[in-house]
Amino acid sequence: MSTTTPPKAIDGAIGFADERFATAGFLRGKMKKVFPDHWSFMLGEIALYSFIILLLSGTFLTLWFKPSMSEVVYHGTYTKLNGVSMSEAYSSTLHISFDVRGGLLMRQIHHWSAILFLASIMAHMLRIFFTGAYRKPREINWLIGITMFTVAILEGLFGYSLPDDLLSGTGLRITQGVLQSIPIVGSYLYFFAFGGEFPGHDFIPRLYTVHVLLIPGILLALVGAHFMILWFQGHTQFPGKNREEKSVMGKPFYPVFLIKTTAFFVFTFMVVALLGTFAQINPIWLFGPYTPDSITAGSQPDFYMGFLEGALRIMPNWETNLWGHTVSWNVLVPALVPLGLIMTGAAVWPFVEQWATGDRRIHHIADRPRNAPFRTAVGMAAVAFYGLLWLAGGNDVLADKFHISLYQTTWFFRVAVFVGPVIAYIVTKRICLGLQRKDAEEYEHGVESGIIKMLPSGEFIEVHEPVKENAEAVLSSKPPAPPLVSGEEEDENGIPSPASRGPLGRARRALNGAFATDDIPIGNGHAAGHGPGEPGAPGDDDGDAVVVHPETEGGEHRELSRG
Repeated sequence: MSTTTPPKAIDGAIGFADERFATAGFLRGKMKKVFPDHWSFMLGEIALYSFIILLLSGTFLTLWFKPSMSEVVYHGTYTKLNGVSMSEAYSSTLHISFDVRGGLLMRQIHHWSAILFLASIMAHMLRIFFTGAYRKPREINWLIGITMFTVAILEGLFGYSLPDDLLSGTGLRITQGVLQSIPIVGSYLYFFAFGGEFPGHDFIPRLYTVHVLLIPGILLALVGAHFMILWFQGHTQFPGKNREEKSVMGKPFYPVFLIKTTAFFVFTFMVVALLGTFAQINPIWLFGPYTPDSITAGSQPDFYMGFLEGALRIMPNWETNLWGHTVSWNVLVPALVPLGLIMTGAAVWPFVEQWATGDRRIHHIADRPRNAPFRTAVGMAAVAFYGLLWLAGGNDVLADKFHISLYQTTWFFRVAVFVGPVIAYIVTKRICLGLQRKDAEEYEHGVESGIIKMLPSGEFIEVHEPVKENAEAVLSSKPPAPPLVSGEEEDENGIPSPASRGPLGRARRALNGAFATDDIPIGNGHAAGHGPGEPGAPGDDDGDAVVVHPETEGGEHRELSRG
């Protein structure tokens, strides 16, 4: 048995810290902390690494960007705009792009890392939702993630509004309309943000302060809180052989996970750098400076804002006059309702599920999406709702490229945004139940081998192979359906509770039924269509399954306690 001696530099640093802060005992346990190595856990790491790249590239850009709306006449490297009046913010962005060494590359790295940051957060949240990783004890971390995503959307909106080009100015005009449409306080918010009538003179300086100081500070605090809670509570893990609620299977933090995560950061930075080098994004010199009387034809926002623009485009022109004031529902509803529905629904979902199912257990084993058909179907309905609104944001581009009437595309999305989620819900639920049925049959009868066997009697049967041990552990990990709440709750005297007969009681029974029904227990597969000579089939005397034990992966560690 050999021992590994740490490098002299690391050993000296550890000794220096231990002599002053007694960190050896603390670090010894933390360095052995186990991290599951499933690929989907890397989605959160991509978000972290892209956020780090965002901070570093943004710091570089702040050295040359001038957040001022003072009017200047451009005389610079880009000769096509020489002599054009523009804001100092736009002029400094052109200076960064054409005159600062590496400025254009850093601008594009900053923009691509922002897109990757939002995309990885979305993918990470979908992974958490579909696997039920938000359940107790991780509800607080789920809320932190939703808050982080919402704040990141605002940060992205403010970021691409800073250059004051024609495309970003179009987005600012929409923002101004949304602020002004808010009843009672809308005008006050509008004048406070812009410092007067649109476009005003104070908006870019105020936006700059929020973009580089306030929101990054909030995001840093949320990221720190997220990882502190994650470190304390431990990771969830997918079901499998020797996977239990009280232990974690994976690799130790040092040295395996630390080396892997460092390499993954380098890989993420390489991808962002390649995108910034070869994939042009936001070429502001082609758009020109913003003027309130101009607009960019076919303009599209970044993908994370596309669903809000789509909602604005398909909303009918509804207005209401109340006591001499106009409420513009055509701006207010699409700007606030879709985002509110998605974010609020996601935030309250863990508590609604716990309330409906009565499940207050601690969960460290993630669900397979197929084993929670109602949750998975609702999630896919939300994805369809978001995706259709996102597509609706480009209805003019779709109409132009496919030679379809713009009004036809608008009406199509007006209908599809309601019908599409329903279809997605039904199809997803049927797929989940079909996969559950397939799992039940495999668990009971084994896996189809593709071999047809003829018995002495002349009967043809298909030979099934036993399910391998790890696959069997995954199949048998399916949790039982939550207990079905039937009837009305009664007190000790047998009198129905008024609460159970009210709207909340009826809603709970309906949700409970959605969670508890349409479940196919493992072991209840159907033997129809399988011959008696098949292993595990009814009437087979030699039907004992032979379980093949796969080799255990080297270096696998098991953490017996959490925290």
